[in-house]
Amino acid sequence: MNDDTEREEKKRKIFEGMSPRRQERILKKGYERWDPFLAPKEPPFYRHDGQEPGRDAGETMGRFLQEKQLASGGGRLSLEYVEGVREICFGLVRDESDRTRGICDFCVWFFKDQAAKSEGGG
Repeated sequence: MNDDTEREEKKRKIFEGMSPRRQERILKKGYERWDPFLAPKEPPFYRHDGQEPGRDAGETMGRFLQEKQLASGGGRLSLEYVEGVREICFGLVRDESDRTRGICDFCVWFFKDQAAKSEGGG
């Protein structure tokens, strides 16, 4: 057997060994695009990609929340607010989610649209 055939056979066996729910998720995204042999992502503190210090998601989120809390006069931020910040921060900084990118793009568009309406008087 050649390498491609062996690889495809291993892929099929891995897929068949999964729970039906997991199989559904893979099929929804596309079986052909799914690669069970990808290397795991390195944690941000192990990366050597030239990323500037302090730009990992946790530190970025911490800086934002600290500034937000100071701007609000030291008031406590709700757990729901912090969870929302965490979700969007990790999604954007790690560039892992179309959902997060969509939320961000919509927010930018929405606030630009609102500003344009208020400047135009309507």
